[in-house]
Amino acid sequence: MALDKMKNLSLEDDMLLSEMGEVQGIPVTKPTSTIWDQVWNFKARPDDLLVATYAKAGLCDLLKSQHQNFNILIKSYSAGLKLAEAMPSPRTMKTHLPVQLVPPSFWEQNCKIIYVARNAKDNLVSYYHFHRMNKVLPDPGTIEEFMEQFMNGEVLWGSWYDHVKGWWKAKDKHRILYLFYEDMKENPKREIQKIMKFLEKDLDDEVLNKIIYNTSFEIMKDNPMANYTKDFVGVMDHSVSPFMRKGTEASHQMWKLHFQLSTQ
Repeated sequence: MALDKMKNLSLEDDMLLSEMGEVQGIPVTKPTSTIWDQVWNFKARPDDLLVATYAKAGLCDLLKSQHQNFNILIKSYSAGLKLAEAMPSPRTMKTHLPVQLVPPSFWEQNCKIIYVARNAKDNLVSYYHFHRMNKVLPDPGTIEEFMEQFMNGEVLWGSWYDHVKGWWKAKDKHRILYLFYEDMKENPKREIQKIMKFLEKDLDDEVLNKIIYNTSFEIMKDNPMANYTKDFVGVMDHSVSPFMRKGTEASHQMWKLHFQLSTQ
């Protein structure tokens, strides 16, 4: 029954040229602010898994290839909420919401949450090019103009620093696995094993190796299920910039150390 409901719903139906809105001081898309009461009152289930990141932090797309129901965005569109409600349990959902805007039912149901942080510099560059190719996002202007907006928290989903710091603090109070995109790139086997342990799942080596292979950036970049070349046609202009560009990372040990020290 739930799957039948999902067949007639599409995220693309709600996607229009986006105006900026605001929720509790956080810049969001206009559709998000319009239906905010519905988002805030979303009913989580105890076995839901929520994957949270700042926009273009990377790991949502790596995980997506391993979850057949990982196509629901609890962030912007009424169709997304309807799809999530229609999904059979256990549900896997992703969001770009900062921690203070997560619907309270996720905390009330003690849901497991995976958060992924990415180096600010790489995140900025990726987000800039995503704005360039995504027709429903505001024009980013020059890289210098976008950098200023990014540093001031004037882009969608607000301040990168407040986002990663807010989730970092929340991990000590809730069932949150906090990961770094760069660690996944450096040692995917180790990080996937962390995820499986957190989810209380076992994987044999054959399945683990398949996941590592299929979630490598090189394979994902050519996979239509991950690179959006067949989804959101007319929304994403891949001739301007591909959805998946380079997947590279800066020297992450230093930025992780600096981040951890600054959040103490």
